[in-house]
Amino acid sequence: MTSPALARPSDTELLTLALDIASEAGRMIATAREGTVTVADRKSSSTDVVTQVDRDAEALIRHRIAEARPDDAFFGEESGGGEGSSGLTWVVDPIDGTVNYLYGIPHYAVSIAVVEGPADPAHWIERVGVVLNPATGETFTAVRGGGAFLGDRALSIPTPPALDQALIATGFAYDAELRGRQGAAVAAMLPRVRDIRRLGTASLDLCNLAAGRVDAYFERTLNPWDHAAGGLVVQEAGGVVVGRGGNAPSREFLIAVHPDLLASVEDLLDEIRA
Repeated sequence: MTSPALARPSDTELLTLALDIASEAGRMIATAREGTVTVADRKSSSTDVVTQVDRDAEALIRHRIAEARPDDAFFGEESGGGEGSSGLTWVVDPIDGTVNYLYGIPHYAVSIAVVEGPADPAHWIERVGVVLNPATGETFTAVRGGGAFLGDRALSIPTPPALDQALIATGFAYDAELRGRQGAAVAAMLPRVRDIRRLGTASLDLCNLAAGRVDAYFERTLNPWDHAAGGLVVQEAGGVVVGRGGNAPSREFLIAVHPDLLASVEDLLDEIRA
């Protein structure tokens, strides 16, 4: 029988556990980066790489969760899913921004979310999110209904500028043909906005929006682990995270933005066939 204490933890307890696990994984990842990091395998394409550190970090995270919350489900980028009976699922990306990590670019993150329900954005309810950058030490957190934070600083997305003054973040798919179309769409967008940023880590792109560092973010072909934690940070900072036409975010599309800028961004994306 599932223990009531395990089945119904407080969000504060879940956040504390997620922070502890992310911090431990982050230390391991940062230490490994002091040595030589190489490609261990390729996944969906020749540019979609994984390092052994990705795998080791997810194994550590999965083990720590299983120790503390054996009845919870797990869904990770590297090792897939695991069944649970508590109604909670841990959605994990051990190193979001693996290519940045591989090259030593200090823009990558451990992303850990706890959701109620399955690892499906159309059906889950995000409860806790942690996004930690091991290279800089920045840690973003959010609890459903409890706000979003960068360290101890509460986050609130500022009132956005007009679209032509907006700084837009995006990312590209691994599929070569789709990347070509995305590049053409970005070229069409550039004259219509302040500028474009492509930093290579979806979870941190979302958190940058929550921190007011960009004004909007959109991307295609994201997986649940890419945006589960960062998406909650955006929502708790006052933003919206949606797919096209108000649907839930999915591999087809994700847009994150202040509500006042959503319609303008959607119209532009339609115009440029993004």
